[in-house]
Formats: sequence, structure tokens, C-alpha cells
Amino acid sequence: MEDEVDRLVAAWRRERPDLDVEPLEVLSRVSRLARHLDRARRLAFSEHNLEPWEFDVLTALRRAGTPYQLSPGQLLTQTLVTSGTMTNRIDRLAKKGLVERLPDPSDRRGVLVRLTDEGRDRADQSLAGLLAQERAILGELSRAQRSELAALLRQLTAPFDNIPG
Repeated sequence: MEDEVDRLVAAWRRERPDLDVEPLEVLSRVSRLARHLDRARRLAFSEHNLEPWEFDVLTALRRAGTPYQLSPGQLLTQTLVTSGTMTNRIDRLAKKGLVERLPDPSDRRGVLVRLTDEGRDRADQSLAGLLAQERAILGELSRAQRSELAALLRQLTAPFDNIPG
């Protein structure tokens, strides 16, 4: 079975036989898959009136477990955005009634961000929708192939995820 990357690689091999274009065979597919996944994510989230960034914040809080709260700093670490961006996101989610700010009992100047019941419901529903979309994307692979692919991708991404700072 041929795909668009096969055609792209063949064209580069014809036009630039002096270059080793083998990395394109893997990374162009990863890039194309990322675009398809982004579309699937947006579709799953839009069905629950969420933007991808809203899903990221809500599910970070949901994964924290009862009482579904984190400090803004903990949210920064999990979502990889700046503090100014996170403040804006928390404000917007609070306006929608999906999160609330509470005083941090261990730090008089600090706050905690807690998921509301509606926020938890939206996170749960959109996660279920996302998983259905992702299952469909992976549908051509056996369980063993999915496991092997996950291990190979982990090997590629772990060095990036473990860079200090």
C-alpha cells in the first residue's frame, strides 16, 4: 500500500539522489499523522464546546484526582505554557463555570484551581470522544503493532520530555 510520503520520497530520490532522504519516511509520516490527529481532537472537543487548550487544562485537573485541583504552577508544568497564558486560560475557564479559584490553605498568597462539576463532566465526555477518534485512527493496527509503535515513539520522544528546564 502506497501513501503520499512514498510519492514524496520517490520524487526527492529522483531529484536529489545525492541526499539520504530516509528520515522523511518516518518523520513526514509522523508530521502528517499529527495533522490528522489534530483534526480528530478538534472534532472531539468541538462536540463538547471545548477548544484544545481548554481540554488540556480541564484534563490536567481531572487527572489530579479528588478534589481535582492544582496550583497554577502545576498546571504550567503539565500544559507547557507561560504563566501569563495560564492566567488568561484560568480566567476564561472560570468565566465559563468550568473551574474555580480557591485560596491555597498552605500559602496565604497562593491560589488553587479546582474543576467544577460541569468542568469534570465536560472533561470526561470529551475524553471519551477523543478516545473514539483515536481508536479509529489506530484501527488498522493489531494490539501488538500498537504496542510496538508506542514503544518506538517513546524511544524518540523521551529525550525531549526529559530535557531539564
